[in-house]
Amino acid sequence: MQGFTAAAPPAGGGGGGGGAAGPSDLAQLQSTMQAIELACTSIQMHINPAASEAVILSLGQSSQPYKTCKFILDRADTVLDVFAENSQVATARFQAAAAIREAAIREWGFLSADDKRGLISFCLCYTMQHASSPDVFVQAKVSSVAAQLMKRGWLEFTTAEKETLFYQVNQAILGIHGVDVQFAGIKFLESLVSEFSPSTSSAMGLPREFHEQCRRSLELDYLKIFYRWTQEAALSVTNKIVESDYAVPEVKVCTAALDLMLQILNWDFRCNTNDTKVNVFSAGIRQDGDSPRRSEYHLVQPGSDWRDVLISSGHVGWLLSLYSALRKKFSCEGYWLDCPIAVSARKLIVQFCSLTGAVFASDDVKMHEHHLLQLLSGIIEWVDPPDAVSRAIESGKSESEMLDGCRALLAIAHVATPYVFDDLLKPMRPFGTLTFLSMLMSEVIKVLMTSNTDEETWSWEARDVLLDTWTALLTPINMISANALLPSEGIKAAANLFGFIVECELRMASASAFNDEGDADYLHASVSAMDERLSSYSLIARASVDVTIPLLHGVFSERVARLNQGRGIVDLTETMEELYSLLLIIGHVIADEGEGEIPLVPNAIQTQFVVNAMEADKHPVIVLSSSIIKFAEQCQNPEMRSSVFSPRLMESLIWFLARWSRTYLMSSDGNGDKILDSGHHPEHSSKKALLSFFGEHNQGKPVLDIIVRVSLVTLISYPGEKDLQGITCYQLLHSLVQQKHICIHLVTLNSWNELATAFSTERLCSFWTLLIRYVRNLMGHIATYIVEMSSKSNFKSIAQQPDILLSVSCMLERLRGAASASEPRTQKAIFELGFSVMNPILVLLEVYKHESAVVYLLLKFVVDWVDGQITYLEAQETASVVNFCMRLLQLYSSHNIGKISISLSSSLLSEAKTDMYKDLRALLQLLSSLCSKDMIDFSSDSIEIQGTNISQVVYFGLHIVTPLISMDLLKYPKLCHDYFSLLSHMLEVYPETFAQLNNEAFAHILGTLDFGLHHQDADVVTKCLRALQALASYHYKETSNGNIGLGTHATGLKDSNGSSQEGLLSRFLRSLLQLLLFEDYSSDLTSVAADALLPLILCEQSLYQKLGNDLIERQTNPTLRSRLANALHTLTSANQLSSSLDRINSQRFRKNLSSFLIEVRGFLRTM
Repeated sequence: MQGFTAAAPPAGGGGGGGGAAGPSDLAQLQSTMQAIELACTSIQMHINPAASEAVILSLGQSSQPYKTCKFILDRADTVLDVFAENSQVATARFQAAAAIREAAIREWGFLSADDKRGLISFCLCYTMQHASSPDVFVQAKVSSVAAQLMKRGWLEFTTAEKETLFYQVNQAILGIHGVDVQFAGIKFLESLVSEFSPSTSSAMGLPREFHEQCRRSLELDYLKIFYRWTQEAALSVTNKIVESDYAVPEVKVCTAALDLMLQILNWDFRCNTNDTKVNVFSAGIRQDGDSPRRSEYHLVQPGSDWRDVLISSGHVGWLLSLYSALRKKFSCEGYWLDCPIAVSARKLIVQFCSLTGAVFASDDVKMHEHHLLQLLSGIIEWVDPPDAVSRAIESGKSESEMLDGCRALLAIAHVATPYVFDDLLKPMRPFGTLTFLSMLMSEVIKVLMTSNTDEETWSWEARDVLLDTWTALLTPINMISANALLPSEGIKAAANLFGFIVECELRMASASAFNDEGDADYLHASVSAMDERLSSYSLIARASVDVTIPLLHGVFSERVARLNQGRGIVDLTETMEELYSLLLIIGHVIADEGEGEIPLVPNAIQTQFVVNAMEADKHPVIVLSSSIIKFAEQCQNPEMRSSVFSPRLMESLIWFLARWSRTYLMSSDGNGDKILDSGHHPEHSSKKALLSFFGEHNQGKPVLDIIVRVSLVTLISYPGEKDLQGITCYQLLHSLVQQKHICIHLVTLNSWNELATAFSTERLCSFWTLLIRYVRNLMGHIATYIVEMSSKSNFKSIAQQPDILLSVSCMLERLRGAASASEPRTQKAIFELGFSVMNPILVLLEVYKHESAVVYLLLKFVVDWVDGQITYLEAQETASVVNFCMRLLQLYSSHNIGKISISLSSSLLSEAKTDMYKDLRALLQLLSSLCSKDMIDFSSDSIEIQGTNISQVVYFGLHIVTPLISMDLLKYPKLCHDYFSLLSHMLEVYPETFAQLNNEAFAHILGTLDFGLHHQDADVVTKCLRALQALASYHYKETSNGNIGLGTHATGLKDSNGSSQEGLLSRFLRSLLQLLLFEDYSSDLTSVAADALLPLILCEQSLYQKLGNDLIERQTNPTLRSRLANALHTLTSANQLSSSLDRINSQRFRKNLSSFLIEVRGFLRTM
């Protein structure tokens, strides 16, 4: 094609290969091409895939394969007629392009400047010359290779060289060479922008700073130019698209241009900010905040340099006109809303709604407002009128435009104040945007309520987006300023919307009252699952709190009255379900969760009510709270309890009391009385009235007494209701006893004494005695059966009989079930049960050593039994159990149980590994349970009386179990987690015992630690780092005191061949530095890695100096060498770092290491 010719190839050399080839060269090229095509075809037909893959890989791995790759790309559609189908030949071209990329990136430093430019030019020209090819994926690959090679040479090429390459691209995008070439030019720029964006860039084996410099250069010098080119391309085809009555080729050009403009606006603009630091831990994916909102949004902040392109040029008007014209033209075609050009245009419009920052003139306050007004004038047609739009969707129209309209409102809410947001719609409608938002959300909720399905329909998504819109508008008001209120029309709109929300929620609750579908039902979700939605509802309610609080009180009082009137006459299930939902809503409106801290009275409640302290009982929140407390008090009446207070209703009451009491009951926030009552601070009047009314000198103590009595009712009168009792204990009572000033009053209450003594009466003691007797009678015959069966003289001969095998398995399952149900009241009975079968268990393990299913049942019973018993056992009982466990471990190991034969078939080998994984995980759990005795011990005497040393016991177990744990088995996530949990615990608590391991077990554990240190699971890496910290800290402290510490394990050992092995501390110092400087890991690990690195450096200071010097010497760039030397010095000297391992010094080293990594990792680490 004229106008697109590759740069002349250099003489000779594969880099620019493309000169005339002699007959022998041509034959070689054809032979190679045929081999590649045959390999591609074979893979597609699943013929010898391993060999075919090796052939394909060899092309990219060979030295300077460029001439061959170009030959395949240029000639593959004319050669090898036997495989003439396009897909097969196209695959060969795809692989040739991939090989060019692989070889060029690898050999870039050895290629001449002409070779580099020649490769890029070839790829660009190929993309343009074959723009009409049906093999789209090949064109995309070649275009991507051109983009990656251009980035690879970006910092080397001069501005003139870049301009030469981009000239061809610009000519293509202008449409000079036709629509197909125009489309190809835009797609190349799309690849280029993607390649320069940190979150989508390809690995090139280069420092992170290289990628950052490329990103910054493109943003400053070319990104805006690319956007302008794309604008011009879209403008050049707009008229033809609008005027044509059918799909024309120009549509794909316009769609691609819209997509590229959207991609550019999604760019992480940084050059207009002061943030120039490089994220050295991740790929640079931007997070727009830590808000738990359900909908994604992205603020676009390109800076003032973009004003002419995005604002002054009329670009937004053109975009809105294009979409409006096409929308009107194809209004009868239902499919059009989801066609690519419509979707792309809407996405770009929504993205323009997020435009903010310096792109708008600071001295023209109306510029941004005009921009949003212009956008909303076009967007409003997508969603208004809401009822007509929803009816059309329910009748079959696509919901995509409606949802994009909701997303646009969300985007505007993020960049506009509530006042500006509300004013935007007034020039077009007789109401403000907030009123319209209320109308739109009401319609969406109405549709959602009508559909009443578990499937996430369009109304689910629309509701979530609109809730996030309200959250974006109202969160600053609720969290920051109490004075920045909504306009009056907005307050009314919020009140109307909240009233409708309450009505719909109660209607849905009532409708679901008799629904038996259980957990799948919408309203029967747990409180935590509903929390996010209810939190958004609460923001809407607080925006008009002077209306919504009285509304909630009226609705609550009406439902309670309905209960009292209908009690014993009508079925009250629906009303109780409505009260359940209503209590959850009220709890979220008047109180915050607190997130681990004592929550304050919400700002809206403090500022919207001005109440005289003498009339505090008339405060709407006090009236509402008192009504609920009075209602809860009625549960003490047995008749009311049986007819009204269902367990589910009690759950919501207890949840409400827990949440409410943390904020209002005897609040420590000034204790009510100390709050200044100033006319200049009307919010103090409301706050003082609230906290004083429920303070310790007013109604606080009587209310506290009611809450304790209600708690007592739930614990005694609702047996078997674990969820209700769990909320009572873990939320309500827990929140009370957390606060010292409440505890002072708690212990003086008769109700608290009743609660404390309710579980220590003679009646309960006799009940426990009966319970123990019941367990013995229920399980005794099972233990007897196992004892008698195992003691039979012919048991070994009959054990494999199917009926005996089944019977033993069933009995073990029942024993395990009883063991897993251990609790303090049944502990003694279940211990006696397990104790009676200890010896028979060993007999069964001996007999059934080849029956993996039975072995696993035996181990799991022992694990559950020991786990439930060990913390309660006295010294003598502990010694017996520990002795039994050791015999069990020895027996398991001695009979070659768990050893896998490599002669097994692959399926049997996999099955054997799975069986062994299950067994070993059970044994690790057993050792972990034994460890817990040293941490939690409820016995009356010390286990040391019987000479039992838990650490010695567990390390003995590790001697037995560790050799059976291979690296392959550690690939099982659960086994891996259990193993490193146990190992980390042992090394942190008993590091001195670690030195006593024999060399084989010691070496194996070091190998697993090294494996875990490079594991993909951050939790596993953390456990390994803590283990290393424990070992290094122990050795450093011991040697500082003149002891040997870890001894030869630290200084080095000899392996079985007599070769010297590096000590564990020096080995892991190297490994940890390698990880921190050159490998991928989460930045969350930096602190725990610092805790491990500091003692390692202190133990191996000479090695650390040597490793640092080696690292410096390898740097050929003088500037980088100086930076690295300074950073290494600062790491161990800044912030007054000392040679201590105390807490303060560890914190200093954490800061030093974080700064060190930010400074050097960017140029040390390649990607």
